Amino acid sequence: MLQDDLPAATVDAVAALLQTARRILFITGAGMSADSGLPTYRGIGGLYERKDTDEGFPIEVALSGRMLQSRPEVCWKYIAQIGAACVGARHNRGHEILAAIERAIPDTWVLTQNVDGFHRDAGSRQVIEIHGNARSIVCTRCSRRDTVSDYHALALPPMCPACGHVLRPEVVLFGEILPPEATEAYERETRLGFDLVVSIGTTSVFPYIAAPVIEAHEQGIPTVEINPGDSEVSRFVDHRIRSRAAVALQALWQRFAASRA
Repeated sequence: MLQDDLPAATVDAVAALLQTARRILFITGAGMSADSGLPTYRGIGGLYERKDTDEGFPIEVALSGRMLQSRPEVCWKYIAQIGAACVGARHNRGHEILAAIERAIPDTWVLTQNVDGFHRDAGSRQVIEIHGNARSIVCTRCSRRDTVSDYHALALPPMCPACGHVLRPEVVLFGEILPPEATEAYERETRLGFDLVVSIGTTSVFPYIAAPVIEAHEQGIPTVEINPGDSEVSRFVDHRIRSRAAVALQALWQRFAASRA
Protein backbone atom coordinates (compact mmCIF):
# COMPACT_ATOMS: atom_id res chain seq x y z
CA MET A 1 0.00 0.00 0.00
CA LEU A 2 1.46 3.34 -0.98
CA GLN A 3 1.07 6.98 -0.06
CA ASP A 4 -2.40 7.80 1.29
CA ASP A 5 -3.60 4.18 1.20
CA LEU A 6 -1.99 3.26 4.50
CA PRO A 7 -2.48 -0.05 6.32
CA ALA A 8 -4.59 0.99 9.32
CA ALA A 9 -3.60 -1.95 11.48
CA THR A 10 0.10 -1.27 11.01
CA VAL A 11 -0.30 2.46 11.66
CA ASP A 12 -2.26 1.69 14.84
CA ALA A 13 0.40 -0.79 15.99
CA VAL A 14 3.25 1.69 15.43
CA ALA A 15 1.30 4.50 17.12
CA ALA A 16 0.85 2.23 20.13
CA LEU A 17 4.62 1.70 20.27
CA LEU A 18 5.13 5.46 20.25
CA GLN A 19 2.72 5.82 23.15
CA THR A 20 4.75 3.51 25.39
CA ALA A 21 8.29 4.33 24.21
CA ARG A 22 10.66 6.31 26.42
CA ARG A 23 13.78 6.37 24.22
CA ILE A 24 13.28 6.53 20.46
CA LEU A 25 15.76 6.63 17.60
CA PHE A 26 14.58 7.90 14.22
CA ILE A 27 17.04 7.20 11.40
CA THR A 28 16.40 9.38 8.36
CA GLY A 29 17.64 9.44 4.80
CA ALA A 30 16.93 11.27 1.57
CA GLY A 31 13.31 10.08 1.51
CA MET A 32 12.67 12.19 4.60
CA SER A 33 13.26 15.36 2.58
CA ALA A 34 11.56 14.21 -0.62
CA ASP A 35 8.37 16.00 0.43
CA SER A 36 10.43 19.22 0.64
CA GLY A 37 11.10 18.93 -3.08
CA LEU A 38 14.57 17.47 -2.74
CA PRO A 39 15.20 14.48 -4.98
CA THR A 40 16.58 11.36 -3.40
CA TYR A 41 20.27 10.83 -4.03
CA ARG A 42 19.47 8.36 -6.77
CA GLY A 43 17.92 11.28 -8.65
CA ILE A 44 20.02 14.40 -8.02
CA GLY A 45 20.76 15.62 -11.50
CA GLY A 46 20.65 12.00 -12.64
CA LEU A 47 24.05 11.49 -11.04
CA TYR A 48 23.40 8.11 -9.47
CA GLU A 49 21.38 6.82 -12.40
CA ARG A 50 24.19 7.34 -14.87
CA LYS A 51 27.31 5.23 -15.09
CA ASP A 52 29.65 8.23 -15.15
CA THR A 53 29.63 12.01 -14.78
CA ASP A 54 30.22 14.38 -17.69
CA GLU A 55 33.95 14.13 -16.96
CA GLY A 56 33.92 10.33 -17.13
CA PHE A 57 34.14 9.66 -13.37
CA PRO A 58 31.83 7.51 -11.27
CA ILE A 59 29.89 9.88 -9.01
CA GLU A 60 31.52 8.33 -5.94
CA VAL A 61 34.89 9.41 -7.37
CA ALA A 62 33.70 12.88 -8.42
CA LEU A 63 32.29 13.51 -4.94
CA SER A 64 35.31 12.21 -3.05
CA GLY A 65 37.79 13.88 -0.77
CA ARG A 66 40.60 12.88 -3.12
CA MET A 67 38.88 14.61 -6.06
CA LEU A 68 38.41 17.75 -3.97
CA GLN A 69 42.17 17.81 -3.46
CA SER A 70 43.24 16.98 -7.01
CA ARG A 71 40.51 18.58 -9.15
CA PRO A 72 38.37 20.78 -6.92
CA GLU A 73 36.45 22.25 -9.87
CA VAL A 74 35.07 18.79 -10.73
CA CYS A 75 34.15 17.93 -7.16
CA TRP A 76 32.52 21.32 -6.60
CA LYS A 77 30.43 21.02 -9.77
CA TYR A 78 28.46 18.20 -8.14
CA ILE A 79 28.67 19.53 -4.58
CA ALA A 80 26.97 22.69 -5.85
CA GLN A 81 24.05 20.72 -7.33
CA ILE A 82 23.34 19.07 -4.00
CA GLY A 83 23.95 22.25 -1.99
CA ALA A 84 21.69 24.36 -4.19
CA ALA A 85 18.83 21.90 -3.68
CA CYS A 86 19.29 21.94 0.11
CA VAL A 87 19.54 25.71 0.49
CA GLY A 88 16.63 26.40 -1.86
CA ALA A 89 14.09 24.24 -0.01
CA ARG A 90 12.63 24.06 3.51
CA HIS A 91 11.55 21.46 6.02
CA ASN A 92 8.25 19.63 5.64
CA ARG A 93 5.49 18.31 7.87
CA GLY A 94 7.40 15.09 8.55
CA HIS A 95 10.30 17.03 10.08
CA GLU A 96 7.83 19.01 12.21
CA ILE A 97 6.26 15.82 13.52
CA LEU A 98 9.60 14.36 14.61
CA ALA A 99 10.29 17.61 16.47
CA ALA A 100 6.85 17.38 18.11
CA ILE A 101 7.53 13.79 19.17
CA GLU A 102 10.78 14.93 20.78
CA ARG A 103 8.86 17.55 22.76
CA ALA A 104 6.43 14.88 23.93
CA ILE A 105 9.11 12.22 24.55
CA PRO A 106 12.33 14.04 25.56
CA ASP A 107 14.66 11.07 24.97
CA THR A 108 13.97 11.11 21.24
CA TRP A 109 16.97 11.27 18.91
CA VAL A 110 17.33 11.70 15.16
CA LEU A 111 20.25 10.12 13.32
CA THR A 112 20.24 11.66 9.86
CA GLN A 113 22.31 11.13 6.74
CA ASN A 114 20.81 14.31 5.26
CA VAL A 115 22.94 17.44 5.03
CA ASP A 116 20.04 19.88 4.52
CA GLY A 117 19.63 20.99 8.15
CA PHE A 118 15.84 20.56 8.02
CA HIS A 119 15.52 18.63 11.27
CA ARG A 120 16.97 21.49 13.30
CA ASP A 121 14.95 24.03 11.30
CA ALA A 122 11.79 22.18 12.29
CA GLY A 123 12.68 22.24 15.97
CA SER A 124 14.45 18.95 16.69
CA ARG A 125 17.33 19.49 19.10
CA GLN A 126 18.76 16.03 19.56
CA VAL A 127 20.02 15.52 16.03
CA ILE A 128 23.11 13.61 14.94
CA GLU A 129 24.10 14.91 11.50
CA ILE A 130 26.36 11.99 10.70
CA HIS A 131 27.24 13.34 7.23
CA GLY A 132 27.54 17.01 8.22
CA ASN A 133 25.61 20.07 7.06
CA ALA A 134 25.79 21.63 3.59
CA ARG A 135 25.00 25.12 4.83
CA SER A 136 28.46 25.60 6.26
CA ILE A 137 31.68 25.87 4.25
CA VAL A 138 35.17 25.87 5.70
CA CYS A 139 38.62 26.67 4.33
CA THR A 140 40.82 23.64 3.69
CA ARG A 141 43.80 25.56 5.09
CA CYS A 142 42.96 28.26 7.62
CA SER A 143 39.64 26.79 8.88
CA ARG A 144 37.71 30.01 8.19
CA ARG A 145 34.01 29.09 8.36
CA ASP A 146 31.09 30.75 6.59
CA THR A 147 27.40 30.05 6.04
CA VAL A 148 26.18 29.51 2.49
CA SER A 149 22.96 31.28 1.58
CA ASP A 150 23.12 30.71 -2.17
CA TYR A 151 25.13 27.95 -3.81
CA HIS A 152 24.28 29.39 -7.23
CA ALA A 153 26.33 32.50 -6.37
CA LEU A 154 29.52 30.58 -5.56
CA ALA A 155 32.47 30.54 -7.93
CA LEU A 156 33.46 26.94 -8.67
CA PRO A 157 35.58 26.10 -6.87
CA PRO A 158 35.06 28.80 -4.21
CA MET A 159 38.23 30.19 -2.68
CA CYS A 160 38.85 31.48 0.83
CA PRO A 161 38.83 35.29 0.97
CA ALA A 162 41.34 35.17 3.84
CA CYS A 163 44.07 32.87 2.49
CA GLY A 164 43.09 32.02 -1.09
CA HIS A 165 42.79 28.26 -0.62
CA VAL A 166 39.87 26.10 -1.67
CA LEU A 167 36.77 26.10 0.49
CA ARG A 168 34.79 22.94 1.16
CA PRO A 169 31.35 22.16 2.56
CA GLU A 170 31.24 20.67 6.04
CA VAL A 171 29.88 17.40 4.72
CA VAL A 172 31.40 13.95 4.44
CA LEU A 173 32.62 13.22 0.92
CA PHE A 174 33.24 9.70 -0.35
CA GLY A 175 36.37 8.21 1.17
CA GLU A 176 36.37 10.54 4.18
CA ILE A 177 35.90 9.71 7.84
CA LEU A 178 32.74 10.65 9.72
CA PRO A 179 32.87 13.84 11.84
CA PRO A 180 34.21 13.03 15.34
CA GLU A 181 31.55 14.97 17.27
CA ALA A 182 28.72 13.21 15.43
CA THR A 183 30.42 9.84 15.80
CA GLU A 184 30.83 10.33 19.54
CA ALA A 185 27.15 11.24 19.92
CA TYR A 186 26.15 8.23 17.81
CA GLU A 187 28.23 5.85 19.92
CA ARG A 188 27.09 7.37 23.21
CA GLU A 189 23.39 7.19 22.45
CA THR A 190 23.44 3.73 20.87
CA ARG A 191 25.31 2.42 23.92
CA LEU A 192 22.50 3.73 26.12
CA GLY A 193 20.03 1.85 23.92
CA PHE A 194 16.54 2.59 22.66
CA ASP A 195 13.18 0.94 23.15
CA LEU A 196 11.99 1.82 19.62
CA VAL A 197 14.00 2.27 16.41
CA VAL A 198 12.36 3.75 13.29
CA SER A 199 14.07 3.89 9.90
CA ILE A 200 12.63 6.51 7.51
CA GLY A 201 13.37 7.04 3.84
CA THR A 202 16.78 5.40 3.62
CA THR A 203 18.15 2.41 1.75
CA SER A 204 20.43 1.79 4.78
CA VAL A 205 23.43 0.86 2.65
CA PHE A 206 25.92 2.26 5.17
CA PRO A 207 26.69 -0.17 8.03
CA TYR A 208 26.37 2.53 10.72
CA ILE A 209 22.86 3.36 9.44
CA ALA A 210 21.71 -0.26 9.31
CA ALA A 211 23.37 -1.30 12.59
CA PRO A 212 20.89 0.27 15.08
CA VAL A 213 17.98 -1.45 13.33
CA ILE A 214 19.70 -4.82 13.12
CA GLU A 215 20.94 -4.67 16.70
CA ALA A 216 17.50 -3.70 17.99
CA HIS A 217 15.98 -6.59 16.05
CA GLU A 218 18.48 -9.03 17.56
CA GLN A 219 17.67 -7.75 21.06
CA GLY A 220 13.90 -8.01 20.60
CA ILE A 221 13.42 -4.22 20.54
CA PRO A 222 10.57 -3.04 18.27
CA THR A 223 11.68 -1.78 14.85
CA VAL A 224 9.77 0.09 12.16
CA GLU A 225 10.51 1.07 8.56
CA ILE A 226 8.78 3.87 6.63
CA ASN A 227 9.82 3.60 3.01
CA PRO A 228 7.97 3.16 -0.31
CA GLY A 229 10.54 0.58 -1.42
CA ASP A 230 12.79 -2.10 0.00
CA SER A 231 16.03 -1.47 1.86
CA GLU A 232 18.90 -3.32 3.47
CA VAL A 233 16.98 -3.48 6.77
CA SER A 234 13.50 -4.34 5.49
CA ARG A 235 13.82 -7.97 6.53
CA PHE A 236 14.77 -7.00 10.07
CA VAL A 237 11.84 -4.75 10.99
CA ASP A 238 8.67 -5.69 12.84
CA HIS A 239 6.44 -3.17 11.05
CA ARG A 240 6.66 -1.68 7.55
CA ILE A 241 4.71 1.29 6.22
CA ARG A 242 5.23 1.56 2.47
CA SER A 243 4.66 5.27 2.12
CA ARG A 244 6.25 8.66 1.76
CA ALA A 245 7.65 9.87 5.06
CA ALA A 246 5.41 12.90 5.59
CA VAL A 247 2.23 10.95 4.82
CA ALA A 248 3.06 8.10 7.20
CA LEU A 249 4.25 10.40 9.98
CA GLN A 250 1.12 12.53 9.76
CA ALA A 251 -1.05 9.42 10.16
CA LEU A 252 1.04 8.26 13.13
CA TRP A 253 0.95 11.69 14.73
CA GLN A 254 -2.84 11.92 14.50
CA ARG A 255 -3.22 8.65 16.39
CA PHE A 256 -0.44 9.44 18.86
CA ALA A 257 -1.74 12.94 19.65
CA ALA A 258 -5.30 11.65 20.02
CA SER A 259 -4.14 9.10 22.60
CA ARG A 260 -2.54 11.87 24.69
CA ALA A 261 -5.45 14.33 24.49
